[in-house]
Amino acid sequence: MTPRSTQILSVQILRAVAALLVVMHHAQAEATALAQRTGAAFAPSGLLPWAGGVDVFFVISGFIIVHAAAPHAVGRHAAESGGRRRFLAHRIARVVPLYWLVTALYLAVGLAAPPALNGSGGPPDAGQVVASFLFWPAARPDGAVLPLYGLGWTLNCEMAFYALFALGLGWGRRAGVAWLVAALVGIVLAGAWLKPEAVPLAFWSNPVMLEFGLGALIALARGEGVRLGGPARAGLALAGFGLLLLVAHTGPFPDGFLRPLALGIPAAFLVAAAALGHRRMQARPPSPVVSALAALGDASYALYLVHPFVLRGLREALARSDLAPWLGPWVALGVMVALSVVAALLVHRHVERPMTRLARARLDPDRHSLPRPKTV
Repeated sequence: MTPRSTQILSVQILRAVAALLVVMHHAQAEATALAQRTGAAFAPSGLLPWAGGVDVFFVISGFIIVHAAAPHAVGRHAAESGGRRRFLAHRIARVVPLYWLVTALYLAVGLAAPPALNGSGGPPDAGQVVASFLFWPAARPDGAVLPLYGLGWTLNCEMAFYALFALGLGWGRRAGVAWLVAALVGIVLAGAWLKPEAVPLAFWSNPVMLEFGLGALIALARGEGVRLGGPARAGLALAGFGLLLLVAHTGPFPDGFLRPLALGIPAAFLVAAAALGHRRMQARPPSPVVSALAALGDASYALYLVHPFVLRGLREALARSDLAPWLGPWVALGVMVALSVVAALLVHRHVERPMTRLARARLDPDRHSLPRPKTV
């Protein structure tokens, strides 16, 4: 959860867009399965590389962490204020509670109805469950390096990124970002050269990790005072969107080093367009649409984690009723996405935020007694 004082409205909106891309990716898979069961015709849209919403998230995460998540720990006060400990405590409070909750719920559903764990190659063993809760990359019974709750692979990446970032805290913004980018590049190149057999090392050296570095560089640019005018930002946004359109129409979903090139760079263009604007005083409140998208950006983590439950549950409910043939796959897809958004907003407000506050109070009880640092 980004502090309100350091939030950038356009970045929050981009978080909402990234989450919706991922939801659309999975919603179309569920709509396809629903159409097959009802005999309806349905062809998923290839307009955008929908799964590339994850890449946008990774670049945003790299930006947010440097820009806002640990401003108290960048610079000479890091050691005095326990910057590394506080940063990690806040990140754990932000990420862990909701993820553990949905993982436990997924496990409970899977144990009650084993077919719900489809794609895992069989029931999970104790080691796989423990690794999932500890964000430790491990192979599932079918050989896929995924946690019990498959979406958690991105959080395994996030946790590794947080650990690298924490090591550079206290070195100053420039040195810290230089360390972070150098470490990411070094790990990825070492993985490509050595091809480690150990699952965690192979996982952490995936080139997709470079996308965090792109976001960190954008945050460094903003921290150093780089600002772009409206035409330049519009050009970056159009270039990013255009490249995503191109990727969607030029072949299979990119992998390996091609992924950060084909998806990470367009994502970086979009994040730079959102993040490098001039701060302006708002003469009037944002429009309802902008406010709604910003609120969804706040709830983007909840949307990312809870939408598979909504999609699968609604698909099964529609398949067992007379509504599916009457609605058709595209209308059903729209209902799935809309209800996923509603569920995310409710979970964010009534579950995620209270859990985050409680975890933060337990992990960092002295946070209010420390001097408030300047924003990065």
